[in-house]
Amino acid sequence: MTLADSSVELVQLAAAAADAKGGEDLVAFDVSEPLPLVDAFLLVTGSSERNVAAIADEVEERLLEAGVKRLRREGRSEARWILLDFGDLVVHVFHEEERTFYGLERLWKDCPIVSIQLPTAAATE
Repeated sequence: MTLADSSVELVQLAAAAADAKGGEDLVAFDVSEPLPLVDAFLLVTGSSERNVAAIADEVEERLLEAGVKRLRREGRSEARWILLDFGDLVVHVFHEEERTFYGLERLWKDCPIVSIQLPTAAATE
């Protein structure tokens, strides 16, 4: 299987939302081959519990505005690792320590990386 164009668009939309709230180290994997029910994972790091929660809320809000409903959310109360399941896309928003500890990049290293194109900020004078 290969990543559907609609899933690439979801990755871009979620990545832009995460970036808007200060998300760092954004990495997306095409997991459509090993996981037939999911096309992509997006991994994002937040600098604090409050930042992790804000990133997750923004991703959820932007995708809902685009007509994509969240199927499941885990970890919101602790805000150390929030998982947002949108069906074809699963977004993992980590606190720095949890991302290092769980090392999902190691688990999915054999999967293709999805290129993320973040919107450029307009220059201000």
